Amino acid sequence: MSKVMIVGTGNVGASIAYCLVNQRTAVSELVLTDINKEDAEGEAMDLRDTLAVSPSYMKIKSGDYTEAKDCDVIVITAGIPQKPGESRMDLLKKNAAIFKDMINEIMENGFDGIFIIVSNPMDVLTYLTKKYSGLPAERVIGSGTILDSARLRYKAAEKLGIHPKSVHAFQVGEHGDTEFALWSTASVAGQPITELLKPEELAEIEDKARNEAYEIIEKKGSTHYGIGACVTKLLNSILGDERRVLPVSSYDDFAGVYNGFPAIIGKEGVICRIGVHLTEEEGIKMQKSVNALKNAINEIGE
Repeated sequence: MSKVMIVGTGNVGASIAYCLVNQRTAVSELVLTDINKEDAEGEAMDLRDTLAVSPSYMKIKSGDYTEAKDCDVIVITAGIPQKPGESRMDLLKKNAAIFKDMINEIMENGFDGIFIIVSNPMDVLTYLTKKYSGLPAERVIGSGTILDSARLRYKAAEKLGIHPKSVHAFQVGEHGDTEFALWSTASVAGQPITELLKPEELAEIEDKARNEAYEIIEKKGSTHYGIGACVTKLLNSILGDERRVLPVSSYDDFAGVYNGFPAIIGKEGVICRIGVHLTEEEGIKMQKSVNALKNAINEIGE
């Protein structure tokens, strides 16, 4: 059984915790940490009230970074949230400074597990976490484009009139404005999706998957249920050594950045990125996404 810490008990952190207690999981101890200690304790109390009726039982408490030493995974959702009309990259300079102090303090308390970074701009903050922590790249993972891919699959399934789990497709690249769909490898029951939907339909689905977060934020202020479910899936793949293929943000040795791409996930973190063949058009889109991430890193001088 495993110990997990969630740093940040806002909507996203609380949603991840709630997803964990509402399914079978290998988590035996859950620690909630936030700069607002009262909020963290309140969330822990509220979650403990579910244990008599939830499918999982775990020890749930609030705490601080002194708990980090024996944690298997630390999930970071803390940071300044994205505001309506604000791009993920607009957040970068604000959250980079927060992360430097936070990661250094966690490591000083003896952490030697796996980081999952959810805070935005997620790919760059995952890159910075690797730099600040000194951990091997495979043990620093971003939530990547798991949520974006889930949106893509749902919207394609809606168009086809089938269950989303029957659609196999990935949204990849930066978790942001330059992400794109790998339509060349997308399929339903082995049949290429490009033979089932028209190019204009695929373009519409891809655009909606890319921009839905902005629409949700405009309507309700934040997105959190979707990412809560997606991070729980990622956590379970790590803790259960499931070796699932998920489009996490992992380190691209060739490009020198973190970006969303299919990878095998198990107890050691990222086992390997999948060597998916890109078309020429997809290769150009990936380079554009890589360039955007490099520019962001250069902008803050890291």
